[in-house]
Amino acid sequence: MSAPLIFLDPHPRTQAMVYTPECAEALAGIGRVVAHWGSRAPGDLVEAHLGDMVVLVGQTDMPADRLARAPKLRAILNVKANWEPNIDYAGCVARGIHVLSAAPAMAPAVAEFCLGQAIALLRGLPAANTAFRAGREEYGIAGNRTARSLYGAEVALIGYGNLGRALAPLLRPFGVRLRVHDPWLSEGYLRAEGLEPVSLETALSGSDVLFLLAGVTDENEGALDRARLETVRPDASVILASRAEIVDFDAFVDLASQGVFRAAIDVFPEEPVPDDASVRAAPDILFSAHLAGGLEASYARIRAMMLDDIAQILRGLPPGRMQRAEPALAARMRSR
Repeated sequence: MSAPLIFLDPHPRTQAMVYTPECAEALAGIGRVVAHWGSRAPGDLVEAHLGDMVVLVGQTDMPADRLARAPKLRAILNVKANWEPNIDYAGCVARGIHVLSAAPAMAPAVAEFCLGQAIALLRGLPAANTAFRAGREEYGIAGNRTARSLYGAEVALIGYGNLGRALAPLLRPFGVRLRVHDPWLSEGYLRAEGLEPVSLETALSGSDVLFLLAGVTDENEGALDRARLETVRPDASVILASRAEIVDFDAFVDLASQGVFRAAIDVFPEEPVPDDASVRAAPDILFSAHLAGGLEASYARIRAMMLDDIAQILRGLPPGRMQRAEPALAARMRSR
């Protein structure tokens, strides 16, 4: 029998991220690899290998008609860590094709990053850095007039997926009141997790620290508009760390710049952000360039999960490490 074909189309992931020499050697030991880098694989390359493809690694378009031309396909592994609306998820379930995401691999790094952003905002570190560089620093209690502590704070997570589940254990030692708004999860489930389920209105208006962790769907895109953002508790610290599309981004930046709330932003509607984008001049916001999850440790976890699950699938066993797609939910995601 010929070796099973493993087709790699993982753009925007690079070889350094998901196909190190060690990973390449491991994959070559269990199958025949065809890989395309630098862009999504062109349609003619996909079609040329579709009939023999057993495992697809990447975000290749797989609508119903293309699935029908892939009779050997047993798994689609998304290493970009989100769900895209370009797969016939229901058709995959009907065929017994595993559709998996590497999202859990990124969550520890993002959670750690979010915790650091929250503490930096609460303690006023971005402003303290600016004041020191300008020779306007104040020492001790004088410099801490607006500083706040995470200990005992009222904290809300909007979204309790991979990121929320990784962040909650990091917050608990601070003795916070931990509340969650996630319309996809039942109150019973959240309470069983030791969390307090709340409405969106309560999460926004009743929190000292607010983590925006939800993925973007066809239902919540832009849902945090100016009117809702204006209800955020005055001087709260708001961390935007998942998808920028869930907020009215211009309104979010405007309100944070006015000091209505403190803000940290790691994700943007357009990336890379244009050099002349007005957001670059927005004062009093802690900016970073989509850095939260992108550590080598995260990509090492992706490679390990990918190799484990491919090996399991080729042995006829269920995968155990990557996240399975729930068709009714995955098809509604609108992440880029």
